[in-house]
Amino acid sequence: MSEDRLHKIEKEEPKALLVGTYQSSQKELCLQLLDELESLGVTFGLKTVEKVAAPLREIDAGTFLGKGKLEEIRQKVEEHSCDIVVFDDEISPQQQRNIEKILGKSVIDRTELILAVFAQRAHTREAKLQIELASCQYQLPRLRRLWTHLGRQRSGGASGGFVKGEGEKQIEIDRRILKSRITQLQKEFEEVKKHREIQRRLRERAQIPTFAIVGYTNVGKSTLLKALTDADVLVEDKLFATLDTTTRKFILPNKQPILLIDTVGFIRKLPHQLVAAFRSTLEEAVQADILLHLIDVSQPLAEIQAEATFDVLKQLEAEKHPMITVLNKIDLCQDRRMIDRVRFKYPKTVEISALQKIGFDRLTDLMIQEIQNLRKKVFLRIPQSQYAFLHEVMKESRVISQEYEENDILLEMEIPVSLERKVAHYVISPPSSSSDSYS
Repeated sequence: MSEDRLHKIEKEEPKALLVGTYQSSQKELCLQLLDELESLGVTFGLKTVEKVAAPLREIDAGTFLGKGKLEEIRQKVEEHSCDIVVFDDEISPQQQRNIEKILGKSVIDRTELILAVFAQRAHTREAKLQIELASCQYQLPRLRRLWTHLGRQRSGGASGGFVKGEGEKQIEIDRRILKSRITQLQKEFEEVKKHREIQRRLRERAQIPTFAIVGYTNVGKSTLLKALTDADVLVEDKLFATLDTTTRKFILPNKQPILLIDTVGFIRKLPHQLVAAFRSTLEEAVQADILLHLIDVSQPLAEIQAEATFDVLKQLEAEKHPMITVLNKIDLCQDRRMIDRVRFKYPKTVEISALQKIGFDRLTDLMIQEIQNLRKKVFLRIPQSQYAFLHEVMKESRVISQEYEENDILLEMEIPVSLERKVAHYVISPPSSSSDSYS
């Protein structure tokens, strides 16, 4: 695992040199993004000694960066006695091997560091399964770099004598073992998904609206959950302080009970292995009725972070979900123009401070409004012969009034908007006056 590789550096706080790349006049942005990479390193336990922003016109197929820039980095590595070099970009296994030869130090990329942080922070069985699965999938093409014995060949025979042919290389054995482990992890994870599906169906039967708190890592999702519900959740100023989904019940001011789901944070360039591995956990959140998209407007990179969240939501086909955009940490925001830009870009915004509990009245008002938008009052005429169909509709709806007319059932119902198409054939005009209402 990538975490095991990092742990091979036998120091309490290994020294890391960070490398980012930029094009044209984007150096300042590159340095800001390296600050985030540094925070990832701090979460894992690395000490950043220097950050290098390297201009990049084109990627070198063999070494990612040109030889001259790598020589400059090698000198900095020696100057600071660095233990490891971390690239903010994803680099190929071949590039990684070649760079290590030039620098004489371990080299990892952003993806490997994120995987290591996730492995370190996972606590539940589900999270651990997902992380190990993602790590195994990442390791597969990198086996030659991870092991020192891969050049050896395995010969047959109990005595260890040679057999005809080259025999089976150790890398082929290790690859087969890793593929077998991936298959096993996928089977175990399917069992976890079944349990999650049962929990989801139970919530749907209870007809309690659900809100999923989504957003970039460290924007205050757990703080908001704790502030609203007094939930016993970890609140820490670190990237990916929590990876496990937490669900808590909350009563809105109008006495409406809801469920709040705190989700794993998103991040720029989230490794596709993690999106795939965490898909069921993330879908658990995005299948909620309404999303609360938290944005930390005190961050200079707030707009980039918001876009990164939307990129993941698009991968999950959830970007068109009902959503309230929550601008958090307004008490720390030094640039009002940031708030104005985000408000202009995203509809239905509310400004809050989760830590100071500022703006909660406006937030809960919007939540109540969004719940009302989820349901619609309709008048239906359904033949009694289709009672089975009516029974299915009634499981998700609220009957306001009901009467029988010849062979039909006349109903006034409050239904989820998701059922509009299903009942469209049976919709009739409402009674002309209140005196004609169904009794």
